[in-house]
Amino acid sequence: MFRAEPVSESVYWVGVNDRTTDLFESLWPIPRGISYNAYALVDEKVALLDTVHFKSFDDYVGKLKAVLPEGKGVDYLIIHHMEQDHSGSVRRIREMFPQVQIVGTQKTANFLQELYGISENVKTVSDGDTLDLGSHTLSFYSTPMLHWPETMMSYDEGQRILFSGDAFGTFAALDGGIFDDEINITGLDDEAIRYFANIIGKYSMMVSRALNKLEDLDIDILAPVHGPVWRSDPQHIIDLYGRLSRMEGKPGVALVYASMYGQTAKMMEAVARGIAEEGVTEVRVIDASRTHVSYTIRDCWDYGVIGLGSPTYDTGLLPPVEELTRLLTHKGLENRKVGVFGSYGWAGGAVKQLKAFAEECDFELIEPSVTSNFAPGEQELEQCEQLGRNLGQAAKGME
Repeated sequence: MFRAEPVSESVYWVGVNDRTTDLFESLWPIPRGISYNAYALVDEKVALLDTVHFKSFDDYVGKLKAVLPEGKGVDYLIIHHMEQDHSGSVRRIREMFPQVQIVGTQKTANFLQELYGISENVKTVSDGDTLDLGSHTLSFYSTPMLHWPETMMSYDEGQRILFSGDAFGTFAALDGGIFDDEINITGLDDEAIRYFANIIGKYSMMVSRALNKLEDLDIDILAPVHGPVWRSDPQHIIDLYGRLSRMEGKPGVALVYASMYGQTAKMMEAVARGIAEEGVTEVRVIDASRTHVSYTIRDCWDYGVIGLGSPTYDTGLLPPVEELTRLLTHKGLENRKVGVFGSYGWAGGAVKQLKAFAEECDFELIEPSVTSNFAPGEQELEQCEQLGRNLGQAAKGME
């Protein structure tokens, strides 16, 4: 976006789009880019809500200056989250506006000192504290571990705007429109789910607590630091985050496999056919060797049923499947039904480890678990097809 955009009366979006970074947090691919949203509330006092990545400072501050009345500076810098994609320009804002008072939680104050050496003119706030800007009043809500311990949200009581930090964010830059009614939301849901599963998912319990804390607020506009500003249907993203935080998979199957020489892939095709025979159309077949694990985590979080297949490699799982099981265990995914299959040559191990993974996560194991020595024969393929039918029935049972 080339200029500041009004969000509502006296509130402006002054964020930036990043279309050149390849890996968010040096981990997650962002082929569609990402936005770093920040907001300016211009009243008797001026509040700047968050900064942006340091490399985007010039673009950001140009938008900010365009909405400041002549002779006015920034009175308050409100920090919802200290991760550097949002706090990276704090020092330069302080240099530009020496009088600015920084507002955040006590942990934010600690992090400011540790990360930037800033300790003066910092105001700490807690749940229920307010900040009077003139005709606008902001209320503060502590939301720890979304997804750092210092995170909080701000609520503009008069205009019913929730500034939510990383919560309710999505991957993907803003392609011309900054509001949910200006973009294709259906096409963005996958990136919202991928963002949640990989960035926020481990702290799902804290998301649920935050939703409970905020449930009595009337929210007309939801303004996160990534992705669109939700003014048409904020309940859409709230409901999506609610489902994901409760780990309620939707009816469908994420069918994940890897195959060295095609034998496990042949088994996967039989499983996929069995799923289709049950009339289930919500199926995503994912080659773990050729798909970044962030997309696979997304689909396992989104769907209630998972099929997992791997050949045996050094008496264990093929590394891409092993990485997936490790990350899903670490992130604490729950409430899934899982079926497993795999192949081996001179020694087995893959299917045994997949079953151990399901047991460790307390997933419901769907039988039969199918193992093939070298190439699957007719009997193994029939078993795979039956496994697929059973996975399909499990998915249909969720409707």
